[in-house]
Amino acid sequence: MEFSWKTQVFILLQGLSCAFGQAWDRSLYATSPPVYPSPNTAGLGGWEDALSQANGFLSQLTLDEKVQIVTGTPGPCTGNIGPIARLGFSGLCLQDGPLAIRQATYASVFPAGLTAAASWDKGLIYQRGVYLGEEFRGKGAHIALMPVAGTLGRSATGGRNWEGFSPDPYLTGIGMDLTIRAVQSTGVQTTSKHVVGNEQETQRNPSTIFPDNTTASNIAGPPPGVGGITIEAVSSNIDDRTMHEVYLWPFADSVHAGTTSIMCSYNRINASYGCENSKILNGILKDELGFQGYVMSDWGATHSGVSSVLAGLDMTMPGGIGFTSDVPSYWGANLTGAIQNGSVPEARLDDMVRRVMTPYFYLGQDSGFPPVDPSSTDASIFTLFAPPDTWRYDFNLTSPSNVDVRGNHAHLIRELGAAGTVLLKNVNNALPLRNPQTIGVFGNDAGDFLNGPYSLSLSFGGDYEFQTQAVGGGSGTGRFTYVIPPLDAIKARANHASPDGALVQYILNNTLILQPDGLSSLLPYPPEVCLVFTKTFATEGFDRTTLELGWNGTEVVNTIARTCNNTIVITHSGGLNILPFADNPNVTAILAAHFPGQESGNSIVDVLYGDVNPSGKLPYTIARNASDYNAPVTNSTELLTTRDPNAWQADFTEGLMIDYRHFDMANITPQYEFGFGLSYTTFDIGNISVTALTDGPVSALPPPAVIAPGGNPTLWDGLYRVTVVVSNTGDVGGATVAQLYLDMGSGAPEGTPVRVLRGFEKVSVQPGESTEVAFVLTRREISYWDIVAQNWRIPSGEMTVSVGLSSRDLRQEAPLTVL
Repeated sequence: MEFSWKTQVFILLQGLSCAFGQAWDRSLYATSPPVYPSPNTAGLGGWEDALSQANGFLSQLTLDEKVQIVTGTPGPCTGNIGPIARLGFSGLCLQDGPLAIRQATYASVFPAGLTAAASWDKGLIYQRGVYLGEEFRGKGAHIALMPVAGTLGRSATGGRNWEGFSPDPYLTGIGMDLTIRAVQSTGVQTTSKHVVGNEQETQRNPSTIFPDNTTASNIAGPPPGVGGITIEAVSSNIDDRTMHEVYLWPFADSVHAGTTSIMCSYNRINASYGCENSKILNGILKDELGFQGYVMSDWGATHSGVSSVLAGLDMTMPGGIGFTSDVPSYWGANLTGAIQNGSVPEARLDDMVRRVMTPYFYLGQDSGFPPVDPSSTDASIFTLFAPPDTWRYDFNLTSPSNVDVRGNHAHLIRELGAAGTVLLKNVNNALPLRNPQTIGVFGNDAGDFLNGPYSLSLSFGGDYEFQTQAVGGGSGTGRFTYVIPPLDAIKARANHASPDGALVQYILNNTLILQPDGLSSLLPYPPEVCLVFTKTFATEGFDRTTLELGWNGTEVVNTIARTCNNTIVITHSGGLNILPFADNPNVTAILAAHFPGQESGNSIVDVLYGDVNPSGKLPYTIARNASDYNAPVTNSTELLTTRDPNAWQADFTEGLMIDYRHFDMANITPQYEFGFGLSYTTFDIGNISVTALTDGPVSALPPPAVIAPGGNPTLWDGLYRVTVVVSNTGDVGGATVAQLYLDMGSGAPEGTPVRVLRGFEKVSVQPGESTEVAFVLTRREISYWDIVAQNWRIPSGEMTVSVGLSSRDLRQEAPLTVL
């Protein structure tokens, strides 16, 4: 697809305004360049035979049936494509979410994506994906609405940061690749979401403001009342280089891995809604990246009929406008009419159907796929909007209900929860515990659920004060069959560790702890060890308002530490927290345990008692002060006075500098840097070596090639091999993560980070032993996005490869010069 000269100039001006330090010019982001027509799928990437089957299916469809294949409808699942009985097609079942098949009974609740990223363990991340795929398949879900690369984590207070992996695009890209390949190995489709710039919950959807200054969200359809002004969703204004090197990077990994669908986002992108942004959907996903699958709307994110279809949207969900079933769809009968009057070419609709059906045949879902578990309907919040007696299509729900799909997955959940726990502080070997006889457990995160196993559902509200925070809220949550709370696991382990049983005392009410004499009145004397469980709630629909621990967690820690000189703090959080008590000498250890899923208590006890040597590393940066972060959630303070429909503008003026890249560039010392994590042993790295994997010179630009899924296939060619030796210099066997960072040197343009993550490997090493670790650097990984050439370019001059144990603990470095 060739862009017009006007579009090329527009993109160039956008990029230059950021790349060369010019003042941010918002007028360059007041429109997104049009890119038409929508490219047709060719079945590339091994999908050719499945495309032939899809064509055979397409040839038998009426016009109305073609529209049916791409228009969601009420049904038993989170999203549904209606069946066509005469062709033996039972429809498609789409289910949330990124850590569990949400609306189902007898399903597992896995650690969050953030926890998986904190493990830095490729094997465990892949196995998590396999087990998730098995559970979705067992419940009859053809399409899993996961994994998540947007929200990436631009803002530290983003409400959905925990659903994805990391604010580092490389680490997230690896998580996406592994999860997609794993889930699809089970015959279940993946949905990589949400493309792109979906970096805040605040004003993610349009709303209406009324004369009395009250507001209503438009997500459930047209709001009630008259006389209001529609306020558009926030516009993520992103320059071309930042788009490619940060926010699109993990989606390129997703397409390269073969993801079957991509979900477009609620927000606007450079002033155009994500689900009708032709530059993103047609120009980048389908043309530049060679995406062969279908683009699906987020629920209620379709704001037009003809425009969204021509811009590259292939499936609208859930079908009606917003979540309602009584408001006609922009598509459905309206799309049929648009085909009949010529507004949309039928060839475009045919390509939409091919894109939806090709993955269905490619993964063999037409043969022997399990039926939908009828209990999904009973568990679905969407039945509130469309009960079964109003469904348009007859879904076959005669199969057994409440199928147990959990298998032996609890073992992996427990292992990954421990692997994703990061040891931040450990003074005087406070950990692992050595069978203390008196243990104090404090904090509102230690106990069992009080409000039921599904209290974190789409209601977004509720009081979660007194329960362990094993996952976050919203569509990314899970319906627990059970949870192991930390207090229960500590009681069991303490009694198992001591012949006579240890004395475990506890106070789970933070308010009570903070009362004068609250501790002394309840505990006869300070325990040998005080375990303080703190938490931070995070959910879809809301951004966090602070980086402090929730429910006065910092004050609770300080109160306990005043009387207990061996205070160990555990945080369960949907993102990062600042930790003002980190330098308190009575706080002897700190563990960031993230959202560990249903085996929460067992996972943390395994680490506390040393059954598992901690090996997690931070997938983000913990600052000393909240003000050290540079990309806050956008809030339109002038809205009520200006009532400007376009008041919500999120200017990504920081460019590539988010998280550790910002801290490095601004020379800010963090509390705990990206990639940091302690162990019960020590490690060292030595003997770095860099070897070219090709003979002869390497061109700065990738050689021309036919586009394949992921873009120019030469971008994925390995050009250099870097090896180091990792040694265990301590007394205990354990695992660590060797991390490779690249400094692109002076040949890269202004605005390039000091260094970027470009490789990691987790290895287990016994005391006194060593092992070699190898990294392969691809063309893409040593390139930057050239806004003039509109291509990836390897910089001239010398680059530097560094390998270490964190982004600021770099033990070895070597030059890398491309000839």
